Amino acid sequence: MKKILFILFSVVASSAFAQSLTNVQYTMGFGSGDLGDFISKPSFRGFTVDFRKLVQPNLGVGFELGWNTFYEAKNYDTYTIGTLSVSGKQYRYNNQFPALFAVDYYFQPEEKISPFVGLGTGTMYSIRYTDMGQYTLKQDAWHFLLRPEAGIIINANPNLSFAITGKYYYGFAAGDLDAQSYFALSFGFVFKN
Repeated sequence: MKKILFILFSVVASSAFAQSLTNVQYTMGFGSGDLGDFISKPSFRGFTVDFRKLVQPNLGVGFELGWNTFYEAKNYDTYTIGTLSVSGKQYRYNNQFPALFAVDYYFQPEEKISPFVGLGTGTMYSIRYTDMGQYTLKQDAWHFLLRPEAGIIINANPNLSFAITGKYYYGFAAGDLDAQSYFALSFGFVFKN
């Protein structure tokens, strides 16, 4: 984690010498597919940091780092995992850590409201815990990730804007886990250099 924060700080600090956008967002997640079946409740615990260098006035390339935590407490019941059946109350956790390269296209970058679309690819680390009594089942995997995105940037002044984005993360099946996917709705500030 320290290495990721150091890399993030270095990139943000070096962005002072290039035309760039740094977006810091609060993120809500809504599980779909296997993740939605495992935890049906939305995640209100997430954040995303995006960095885009503008290679043209309406085209940005860069990276994204994020974290979403999904959680749900299940009622007392009998649960079957493989050939084992156990009765009790379950506490389910799923953490998603996407890290990807992205390209965004800004339709009207000089206007007060600028819609944009983007596409990202990279990896997502998923770690899932199922707690039941004194026992914990852990599953984890590194997924190949695709992420389309659409949003708007509301330009407040030349150096600061507000962003609202919708994203869909799809991590292909890997390791102990099936494909992990979720929708994300993000709100945040865009710092312009």
